Amino acid sequence: MDHIVVVLFENRSLDNVLGHLYGPEDGKTFEGVIGKDLSNPIPEWAEHGAERKVVAYTVATDMDSPNPDSGEEYPHTNTQLYNILSEENRFKLGEDITAPYNAPEPGQNPTMDGYVTDYISCFTAEMGRQPTYDEYSQIMTGFTPEQIPVLNGLARAFGVFDHWFCEVPSQTLPNRSFWTAATSSGFSVNAPVTNFIQHNTAETIFNRLDDHGKTWKIYVGEPMQLSGTALAHFQRLKDQLATNIVPFAQFEADAANGDLPDFSFIEPCLALGHNDYHPACGRAMGHGVAIPSIDPPSSILGGEALLSRIYAAYKGMQSSSGTNVWNTALLIGWDEPGGTYDHVPPPSVPTPDASAPAGQDGFKFDRSGYRVPAIIVSPWVAEGDVFNQEHRHTSLIATLREQWDLGDPFTGRDAAARTFSHVFTLETPRDPKTWPVPQPRPVPPFMEDLTALGQALGPLGKALFDGIRAYAKQANIEIDGMPKDPKVDVPPEEVMTVLRSFFANFFPTLVPATTS
Repeated sequence: MDHIVVVLFENRSLDNVLGHLYGPEDGKTFEGVIGKDLSNPIPEWAEHGAERKVVAYTVATDMDSPNPDSGEEYPHTNTQLYNILSEENRFKLGEDITAPYNAPEPGQNPTMDGYVTDYISCFTAEMGRQPTYDEYSQIMTGFTPEQIPVLNGLARAFGVFDHWFCEVPSQTLPNRSFWTAATSSGFSVNAPVTNFIQHNTAETIFNRLDDHGKTWKIYVGEPMQLSGTALAHFQRLKDQLATNIVPFAQFEADAANGDLPDFSFIEPCLALGHNDYHPACGRAMGHGVAIPSIDPPSSILGGEALLSRIYAAYKGMQSSSGTNVWNTALLIGWDEPGGTYDHVPPPSVPTPDASAPAGQDGFKFDRSGYRVPAIIVSPWVAEGDVFNQEHRHTSLIATLREQWDLGDPFTGRDAAARTFSHVFTLETPRDPKTWPVPQPRPVPPFMEDLTALGQALGPLGKALFDGIRAYAKQANIEIDGMPKDPKVDVPPEEVMTVLRSFFANFFPTLVPATTS
């Protein structure tokens, strides 16, 4: 671990994408779905199929599943984990949900039986009607190794963690912040984005690396023109946006030339492309509108394609000097499950700061989110290893502190996290020439549709634009295409103009040469 590459994908649980990795016949101790009688109850208020009582876990038949996207904010995750949904919060989404945000009582154990309840409620709010049984049963599905061969192939060829938990029972920005800072400064949901842009001032792993003479870069998947990591830690990283944040193509070049930094952090394109595992991107951009042209036909295949490129670049680093495959580890992780089904209850965890008051939505950060996939790739990792111990996002910071002598814990969370130094068990490295090369399934080309993208911007997109507008006003930045009246939404045809105009001020290396 002289060097480490971390890629952080989006919104899949372990059961959803790796649940069929191993069965009893494989002789592994692996907490998957094969041979288990897994189901969730159907709420009695469901208009369709309630007489069936339960939805059993089955194999997904649609590579876009779940479509529409499942709920991922803190109140939705509470419902999924505890099957708590008050009548006044039924058929509501995100910010419309009121206190106590479907939260459990202190010490209450997760039952993992509210996925169907939450999905029916979310679907109804998004679509204006209750779903049929076939529509809501898709939340109780997962993919086989044959359907997503790259992810499962690498999990079998190297090491997989079957008890890696996300840090926050909620969505992207809080969990990504924990990956790189061991806290989210008390914020439990993405919105308002200005919370992260202006008030998430916690020390990051990038700052600690700088302080100890270590190098780092954030590589961003094209055509994305901002970094979600930099957005989450804007105040801490704003002076390095033009130097340390570069397009993903630069990762492939740096890997080929043996020039990777000590710490490489890869972000897929999180909004405008087709190279992440996030469900149904057209829906993910907002509620109530299906935009097939944004996501043809499934973002999960786009994630497979990007992972294949990352693995090829990593496997090809076989020079005798600089960064090479023998002195570099590759960690494949996820930010959060995004509402996709998992059957393993998450544990209680120490708070990042025991003296801090309750955070956003009254959350005390004393329990984690549920399982996500995590895979370690290295010639020093044995084929087919399964690591059953509890790990979590802050295991990354804990491991880097241990291996690179980076000093004291960031928070109480990484202080308690288990490191993953123990996974490198081989005395003789495996020759990369013997490694398998799993082939991704074909992905149709992505076509950027400016008008369609604008039409798809719902609560998530509007939260982003609200954050952009507020920061631009404070910093006195003129943004092309942004209406002067703060009450006026950005016209669909101006969405890309606004994004590019704003982010060009901060991420110049991510702006294509043909873009002004």
